[in-house]
Amino acid sequence: MFADQERTLGPDHPKTFTTWNHLAYWQGKARDATGPGTTLSELFADQERTLGPDHPNALRTRRNLAICRGEAGDEAGTAAALEDLLDHMLRVLGPDHSLTTGTRLELAYWQRRARGTARSVALEKILDATLRVLDSDPTNPMGKRHSLTYWRRQARGAAGPAVVFGKLLKGMLLPDSDPS
Repeated sequence: MFADQERTLGPDHPKTFTTWNHLAYWQGKARDATGPGTTLSELFADQERTLGPDHPNALRTRRNLAICRGEAGDEAGTAAALEDLLDHMLRVLGPDHSLTTGTRLELAYWQRRARGTARSVALEKILDATLRVLDSDPTNPMGKRHSLTYWRRQARGAAGPAVVFGKLLKGMLLPDSDPS
């Protein structure tokens, strides 16, 4: 359909742009890792060239492009891009435009996600260091390991609670053995 619209209406027609945007949306729904970002980058470049950087459709595509970045794992980059975009939208569209208010909500969401990811990474580093210290102490009380398992589960770390809990069980079942 996109190819037909591009051929009959032209590559810069608003309906062609809309279909192009829908194509990126469905690529994302199909869990295509790079498709939506590439498609939206190309669409935004064409919209910026033909409509200008202040056109609501170009701004909407720019917002979708930033969100794609976050869905690919770059929460902090998405928050920064949305913050820049929100400043632009406030100047161009004003604070009450639906795109501005929607972008403000998206920004708050991605800022929370970025803070959560940063906290999880920091907590994971602390937990790893704590586990190394606990493993080096053969007199380590099991309660500390149990607490560590809880906090690792809370952080949803890569190693997860299974590793720590496995060491906890090993220490309980074989108390004279090396806890590591």
